[in-house]
Amino acid sequence: MARLADYFVLVAFGPHPRGSGEGQGQILQRFPEKDWEDNPFPQGIELFCQPSGWQLCPERSPPTFFVAVLTDINSERHYCACLTFWEPAEPTQEAASAEDAADGEEELEDGGRMRLSPSAPAPASQLFAPKTLVLVSRLDHTEVFRNSLGLIYTVHVEGLDVSLESVIGNLLTCTIPLAGGSQLDSVEEGARTISLGAGDRQVIQTPLTDSLPVSCCSVALLFRQLGITNVLCLFCAALTEHKILFLSRSYQRLADACRGLLALLFPLRYSFTYVPILPAQLLEVLSTPTPFVIGVHAAFQAETQELLDVIIADLDGGTVTVPECVHIPPLPEPLQSQTHSVLSTVLDPELELADLAFPPPTVPASSLKMQDKELRAVFLRLFAQLLQGYRWCLHIVRIHPEPVIRFHKAAFLGQRGLVEDDFLMKVLEGMAFAGFVSERGVPYRATDLFDELVAHEVARMRADESHPQRVLRHVKELAEQLYKNENPYPAVAMHKVQRPAEASHLRRAPRPFPRLDEGTVQWIVDQAMAKMQGAPPAVRAERRSTVPSGPPMTAILERSSGLHANSARRLEVVRNCISYVFEGKMLEAKKLLPAVLRALKGRAARRCLTQELHLHVQQNRAVLDHQQFDFVVRMMNCCLQDCTSADEHGIAAALLPLVTAFCRKLSPGVTQFAYSCVQEHVVWSTPQFWEAMFYGDVQTHVRALYLEPPEDRPPTQQVGEALAQEEPPSALDVASEQRRLWPTLSRAKQQELVQKEESTVFSQAIHYASRMSYLLLPLDASKSRLLRERAGLGDPESASNSLVTNSMAGSVAESYDTESGFEDAETSDVAGAVVRFINRFVDKVCTESGVTSDHLKGLHVMVPDIVQMHIETLEAVHRESRRLPPIQKPKLLRPRLLPGEECVLDGLRVYLLPDGREEGAGGSAGGPALLPAEGAVFLTTYRVIFTGMPTDPLVGEQVVVRAFPVAALTKEKRISVQTHVDQFLQDGLQLRACTFQLLRMAFDEEVGSEGAELFRKQLHRLRYPPDIKGTFAFASGATHTPGRPGRAAKDKGPSLRTLSRNLMKNAKRTIGRQHITRKKYSPPSWEHRGQPPAEDQEDEIAVSEEAEPSTLTPSAGLKPADRLTLSSLVERACCRDYQRLGLGTLGSSLSRAKSEPFRVSPVNRMYAICRSYPGLLIVPQSVQDNALQRVSRCYRQNRFPVVCWRSGRSKAVLLRSGGLHGKGVVGLFKAQNAPSPGQSQADSSSLEQEKYLQAVVSAMPRYADASGRNTLSGFSSAHLGSHGKWGSIRVSGRSGGPGVGVDVGSRLAGRDVLGPPQPNGAPPDSGFLRPQRAALYIIGDKAQLKGVRPDPLQQWELVPIEVFEARQVKASFKKLLKACVPGCPAAEPGPASYLRSLEDSEWLTQIHKLLQVSVLVVELLDSGSSVLVSLEDGWDITTQVVSLVQLLSDPFYRTLEGFRLLVEKEWLSFGHRFSHRGAHMLAGQSSGVVPIFLQFLDCVHQVHLQFPMEFEFSQFYLKFLSYHHASRRFRTFLLDSDYERIELGLLYEEKGERRGQQACRSVWEHVDRLSKKTPVFYNYMYAPEDAEVLRPYSNVSNLKVWDFYTEETLAEGPPYDWELARGPPEPPEEERPDSSAPQSRRRVVWPCYDSRPRAQPDAISRLLEELQRLETELGRPPERWKDTWDRVKAAQRLEGRPDGRGTPGSLLASTVPHHRRSLGVYLQEGPAGSTLSLSLDSDQSGGSSASSSRQAARRSTSALYSQFQTAESENRSYEGTLYKKGAFMKPWKARWFVLDKTKHQLRYYDHRVDTECKGVIDLAEVEAVAPGAPTMGAPKTVGEKAFFDVKTTRRVYNFCAQDAASAQQWVDRIQGCLSDA
Repeated sequence: MARLADYFVLVAFGPHPRGSGEGQGQILQRFPEKDWEDNPFPQGIELFCQPSGWQLCPERSPPTFFVAVLTDINSERHYCACLTFWEPAEPTQEAASAEDAADGEEELEDGGRMRLSPSAPAPASQLFAPKTLVLVSRLDHTEVFRNSLGLIYTVHVEGLDVSLESVIGNLLTCTIPLAGGSQLDSVEEGARTISLGAGDRQVIQTPLTDSLPVSCCSVALLFRQLGITNVLCLFCAALTEHKILFLSRSYQRLADACRGLLALLFPLRYSFTYVPILPAQLLEVLSTPTPFVIGVHAAFQAETQELLDVIIADLDGGTVTVPECVHIPPLPEPLQSQTHSVLSTVLDPELELADLAFPPPTVPASSLKMQDKELRAVFLRLFAQLLQGYRWCLHIVRIHPEPVIRFHKAAFLGQRGLVEDDFLMKVLEGMAFAGFVSERGVPYRATDLFDELVAHEVARMRADESHPQRVLRHVKELAEQLYKNENPYPAVAMHKVQRPAEASHLRRAPRPFPRLDEGTVQWIVDQAMAKMQGAPPAVRAERRSTVPSGPPMTAILERSSGLHANSARRLEVVRNCISYVFEGKMLEAKKLLPAVLRALKGRAARRCLTQELHLHVQQNRAVLDHQQFDFVVRMMNCCLQDCTSADEHGIAAALLPLVTAFCRKLSPGVTQFAYSCVQEHVVWSTPQFWEAMFYGDVQTHVRALYLEPPEDRPPTQQVGEALAQEEPPSALDVASEQRRLWPTLSRAKQQELVQKEESTVFSQAIHYASRMSYLLLPLDASKSRLLRERAGLGDPESASNSLVTNSMAGSVAESYDTESGFEDAETSDVAGAVVRFINRFVDKVCTESGVTSDHLKGLHVMVPDIVQMHIETLEAVHRESRRLPPIQKPKLLRPRLLPGEECVLDGLRVYLLPDGREEGAGGSAGGPALLPAEGAVFLTTYRVIFTGMPTDPLVGEQVVVRAFPVAALTKEKRISVQTHVDQFLQDGLQLRACTFQLLRMAFDEEVGSEGAELFRKQLHRLRYPPDIKGTFAFASGATHTPGRPGRAAKDKGPSLRTLSRNLMKNAKRTIGRQHITRKKYSPPSWEHRGQPPAEDQEDEIAVSEEAEPSTLTPSAGLKPADRLTLSSLVERACCRDYQRLGLGTLGSSLSRAKSEPFRVSPVNRMYAICRSYPGLLIVPQSVQDNALQRVSRCYRQNRFPVVCWRSGRSKAVLLRSGGLHGKGVVGLFKAQNAPSPGQSQADSSSLEQEKYLQAVVSAMPRYADASGRNTLSGFSSAHLGSHGKWGSIRVSGRSGGPGVGVDVGSRLAGRDVLGPPQPNGAPPDSGFLRPQRAALYIIGDKAQLKGVRPDPLQQWELVPIEVFEARQVKASFKKLLKACVPGCPAAEPGPASYLRSLEDSEWLTQIHKLLQVSVLVVELLDSGSSVLVSLEDGWDITTQVVSLVQLLSDPFYRTLEGFRLLVEKEWLSFGHRFSHRGAHMLAGQSSGVVPIFLQFLDCVHQVHLQFPMEFEFSQFYLKFLSYHHASRRFRTFLLDSDYERIELGLLYEEKGERRGQQACRSVWEHVDRLSKKTPVFYNYMYAPEDAEVLRPYSNVSNLKVWDFYTEETLAEGPPYDWELARGPPEPPEEERPDSSAPQSRRRVVWPCYDSRPRAQPDAISRLLEELQRLETELGRPPERWKDTWDRVKAAQRLEGRPDGRGTPGSLLASTVPHHRRSLGVYLQEGPAGSTLSLSLDSDQSGGSSASSSRQAARRSTSALYSQFQTAESENRSYEGTLYKKGAFMKPWKARWFVLDKTKHQLRYYDHRVDTECKGVIDLAEVEAVAPGAPTMGAPKTVGEKAFFDVKTTRRVYNFCAQDAASAQQWVDRIQGCLSDA
């Protein structure tokens, strides 16, 4: 029995002692006055009686009632029922209140009561003070408390003649039965009726089961207030330990909501702070760091606003607010959705019927109380589903004296298939679940509804899932049981309690609540106590039983996670492989091994492996030979490497006994066990794993203790199994039985059992200490590599928490990456760390398992001895294992080296691992898994080379080669490779090159970390030499005087040379003078090369104003001045090109030809004005050399505008310069008025600049007299955005008629209306009043020209565009590299991720912008305006744009010779900083690789794809240059300018210096040599159109990713070092001359392994090769391929038909409009490629004579087509159009007929140019040709005589000609053919 009420307290209003603005509660009386022994009086009741504070009130309020909950220090809850009423305040109270109010403030309180404010004087009316009656109880009977306190209030108010003392005394002495009424004798006992002696009667029904919570209607109310989603959210938040705050204006609602939430959590108990009603004074509790469930009055909502991590549920508003920083994991699917739908059905039963056409009569909704139980039933089912099978994961560690139980969390999550589930993980780690395990894990106890449900109803719930009605029925059944638990006796008479009359609180009370007589109450209480002591104590007989375990657990998502269909096959493979290993069939096993290792990624296969291995262990030992041992260890390692932390329970646990069972004999007395080879796994250093394993084994042994001997197992029972077998009885059953018998045993027997259990635990602890030492001590203790501070071996905090432990996988991963593990540690340190780790483990498990402290001390003494003994054993094993013959490793394959290339580091054994390119590893393209490959990495002075063989034995003996130039290395990264198929590999290295190669290597054990480090250092030294002399291009070939590349072309322009000699004499004289005033100029050091000179230097390089341009004074002599001759300058590429373009002469002012608008100026021949420009520059004729110095100061890096190309047709010129300094054109445009003469030097240089630009404009004949202009304003940066279409419109002709004037922007949008220029070069038809184009457009950077307003009077105009910077190119290139050559496989395989990363790189967007700007410039130049490109410093994007413009505009640059000239002129001479952008030197290491030149080549590649017939060179040529501009093999692309090359003596060779037989120094020379041997750089489709200006599509959708970035050839490495590439495969007949049988000529070509062009050369290359081979066989010196080719073309040209009608081929080539020619690229890729690739006209525009007209060119092409087709052109005896009648019921159709005498055929085609024959009539079958008659459907306009029939043996053909004459001619011709035959 229990007391209904512990204390009765009367609390009244009292003044606050510190005089603050409100009063405080005072306890007037409490009964009983002294505390109960078992239940002290709770503190702080005064605060909880008035949670919002004690205040006086101006009017009477009705009495209020609520129940507050207090929790004491022992976590006992006390229910304080508070009934508050108001009485007139006593004068003292009023006075105190008035004083307080003076410094208080007006504030609204709950219920609308007002505090007094100082501004309002106390009203004359009465004030009222609150008084509270409080009942304190440990039982939760809200209604009984409400009735009892109401009765006391009624007695007082109504003045009933009942003594208040006796009522209160009766209340305090009232006792009621404990829970479990049904177990008591009578209804009266179970449902106790009580009376307080005031004519009242109440029935108290105690719940049947104590453990089930009592909820009344609170759960239903909670759902009604917040809704399903919100309540589920709060439910998950409470379970995952978040802070929850309820707000409401009603205290009782707050209490109900909190009670309802806790009722939902059953069977888990909430164990954190729980305060349903929090007083205002304690609001700071809300900032506590621990979780809580708290209710607060809505008046304090403002105070809760700044709480950042609290979930706030507003009961009145029905909202739940979750802060952003809080993540509440949802229930696992499908439970979330199932629960949601069942809840909605329970709350709204009509939901299911809402859509029915004929709804049934509505079922009455459940009462609120019943609905409450139904909702709880849903959550009870949910917990049963979540925790189903939890008892199978309980480890019973001790049974006596008290059960010790542990929960195996990892096993539970793993077997439920919820390892990744955040929600369940958090629930299992929470305090509530820990309490659940300790309370419900006990095997022998009273059971309740949940135990039954989780044990017996799970199968039913699973079956009901898809039947909502059955689910609802189950819910209702459970609800009935819950309802019965709360109301066991609904039939018992209900309460009868007096209530006060209506509005009684408004009447004047007869008197205040009286002071009660303590003595009377105490006497009543004492009387009752005496009675109780006399009565026998009511002992509650608990009905305890064995808790049912229920069925074993299943995966929660078994249905949805269907196993792969081929998993059975995989398991079969695993079983076969293991049986082969143990049968000694090693070869078979080796074949299967790769498949097994792949299969072991799946859990089923891993489990299968452990089961199979168990079968081969006899007597706990299995001795294997060396090969078997290696196989078993490899499979174990593979199994463990994919083991997640939550999977430990399965695989690692099953392998633990096996690693101590499998062994091999190394020598007599020395045995090596498998554990020494599988130590490198995180799982062995995870304390939780060892604890779970230990508890599992202890359970097995404790169970064995109590089993009867007949049932006992043989002693060979597997200790390692984590759980007892399913056969009865389980460990929990045994424990339950033992707990039942325990009270009946004698004391001695009890003692004996306790000791037996303790010694079992103790012996297991010793066993585990040795097991742990096996797996934690490395084989070579001196290395200590295993230790790596083993995730916690050295850190005392890592011991897991007592009950449910967190998995440490995360921390292990972190510590693995730290460097700490690689420090050298002494053996003792290893031993010490292991001892500490084992000791911590032993301490924890023994303390939890109740081992005595003496035993524990003994263990601590034993552990170091166990470890030391094991170390000694290992030393012998290690010594012997090193004597084993090493595993036969494959022989190292030595790579072929270039002449001059030397090996720096000989082969280091490595494994080449697969990267993100899947082709090499088999991949979606099919093919073999070439990677991983085993071999060696070689470091030479030029390359990093890997050669090896695939590890997969099924691939065969394929050699895998991957290499890249050392200079191309962009990033090296250390990687840690976990385990490999063979053994643990220590260090890994990932090398990425800008030639799109990736080496992802893992070093073999024999290399060691020192070897790997040496490799890294040497690689770094070679990649970044201190200066240029250290690069391969210089270092190779021993000591020699620096040679220079030979000139590829003959010198042109002797006049230039003679002139230059005279100039040179002057120059030398000038250099010889001693200028004392000038400082000697010293070239900048390598580090500063390429940076702009400092300000003072800039001023020093002055120009003597008086001197003639030819006698310009340089600042000082250059180092190679004695060599420097102007004639050499004249021979440079740019001069040859200027001469070709007719750009000016070189001469003094006297000899200058006035007619020439431009001249060649030698002003920079000493590189004094601009160090990065060439020596000779093209400037306007009218500009003096001395003015150029001043002009140059306006531009960055002094790169002033110079002409680099002139259009042959429009005579417009293309200029280039650096960007402007602020004082340049920008300032000039900003200035409104002309500068006055007396201005500063800056202004004068601006003036010079203006004059200079004016001179440029004047030099263009077309604009010399033009007035008026048009602006480019329409061409804003928007046109350069991604929306511009102008780049895509090809305009092939110009309309001659007049049109409206348009600006360039709209012109480029395809609306070109300018007429063609007139022959005399004047602007087109100037009779029309329309604005003219600007003479000069300056294309500049938008950012630089911001705010510039062009002056309309000038003749030039700015075009601001947005361009990207070098750093953006660098960032984009990095991303492109990662996209095309990813370091690791993509998370989601397939093209999507590749395309996404490609788009992220923005590389194609940059290509698009470059092409777009270039086409804009081409358009402007083509229309006759000149363009100055002035972007950044003038050496990156400017160079790209200028080069592209020339390539698109001038066909010469699309030849091999022209492209070379273009690169030499624009890139090399004009100072693109190759060394700086390629980070060639140590100084440039930090700046990284910025592939500006590669980007240009990519643009050329895009144009090449769109116009395949316009380029003489092939795509391979572009790839070749892309590779070698970064490789540093040639000197061509080294250094940053001509000036630097001269300084090193690279530019010119001495006259008469003999060139030795050295390797090529120049890439051009190399290309020339190669071109003579092979047509690899030549494009057979080359058939240019005359003066063709190309306008490529530039939209990103039209651009293709260059295959240079993605393709690779693993058979031979990159194919760009031609000498190293293997020749074409020899025909098999010659390889095996002795074999008489004919050999097949077929061979397999693998993607990514073989070089496709080499394995399958195109037809022409093949024919040329064949020709060479035959010539060699005949002993004739082979003719050069180019000569053969030219001869073939010439022959084809001659064979062309003179009448010009041509063949279908020639028609195709000549009549197809220009833009169709560009589509050749698509044909080339399709099956028709061979046809189109033969359009072979290679007239080089540069050297073609004027006489070879386009028609002739076309004819030659067509002739060659005909050679490869059925040469029909010669056999067309007669041809023309005839109508032919189709077969039966078909119409007449016009066809093109060809009569062929040679083949004796009449063929027909769809139309004249159709090449595909649609049908043939064999003339041999013709019997007669006769006139015919018109039939139905024949052409109406034709006469009857035009019809004729041809009768063959098969059918009659009806024909109709145009007229009678042609019909007759056809008949005669056919007859003639027949008679000839």
